Amino acid sequence: MTIVFKVSDNIKEKMIDYYKDVKRPKTPPYALFQADEADTIITLYESGKVMFQGISADVDANIWVDLEKKLNNRTIDINSDKKEKEKYKEELKYYYSMSTIGSDEVGTGDYFGPIVVTASYVDKSKIDFINELGVKDSKKLTDEKILKIAPLLIKEIPYVTFTLNNKEYNKYQSMGYNMNKIKAILHNKVLYALTHKEEKYPYQKIVVDQFVYPRKYFEHILEATEKVENITFTTKAESKCASVAASSIISRYFFLLKMEELSKELNITIPKGANDSVDEIGKEIVKKYGYAKLNEIAKLNFKNTDKIKELNI
Repeated sequence: MTIVFKVSDNIKEKMIDYYKDVKRPKTPPYALFQADEADTIITLYESGKVMFQGISADVDANIWVDLEKKLNNRTIDINSDKKEKEKYKEELKYYYSMSTIGSDEVGTGDYFGPIVVTASYVDKSKIDFINELGVKDSKKLTDEKILKIAPLLIKEIPYVTFTLNNKEYNKYQSMGYNMNKIKAILHNKVLYALTHKEEKYPYQKIVVDQFVYPRKYFEHILEATEKVENITFTTKAESKCASVAASSIISRYFFLLKMEELSKELNITIPKGANDSVDEIGKEIVKKYGYAKLNEIAKLNFKNTDKIKELNI
């Protein structure tokens, strides 16, 4: 059993004193202490979060829950984690039984290659087809599998895709737009395009994977003249909602095609991600085509840009 909650500062002080004689010699990163109390391991973090692990975790946790109530008139529900898991399971069933429009993006963590955002409509009559393709577990799919199933998906479901090249991305960055603002603008763009097609889709919900608080999302698109506002934001939407999962695969498909196109254009195999191998390829590109080329094909605000410059000194 594992129980986690945040304690008040006065309780934190009492915990440090209470467990001082049973503290472990080694302390985990960002923790004030880790202690053994009978069958329970207690870890108190600098942030004030405390974790109880073990058979009697609830017994030990309740000592401090009661003290919070007594000293601070604060109620802590140690079953909240369990409730959240139950809520997640219910949402999982809920969204997957609906006809939905959902959007998802790829490319935001890749130094090379564009950002691709897709909105798609999945009617509930297509959900079995979606599941047979393996779309529900899209995070586990290899690129090879995505290249195989995405064309089948595209034939069966309505969608809108928008690709933001890195020249445009760098322009947004120069205007002071952060990644979340750019994503919000692009999600709104494809959602509006799909919901305003001539053919009207009988969707029950519009679902977006929550990458920022809803209030901030709408702040990001405040200047847009055309907006979609009836959105349900939820975390892990790709595993809960068929249309979000389908949009993820379609976005990934077009991203892979663009990366292949870029590799052929430069006659260099362009890697995904933003790791050390990306820096090495960046160095090679700069030597061959000059720094100006990076503005067209790379996200210049990534740390890779400075590393590539260092490699070319």
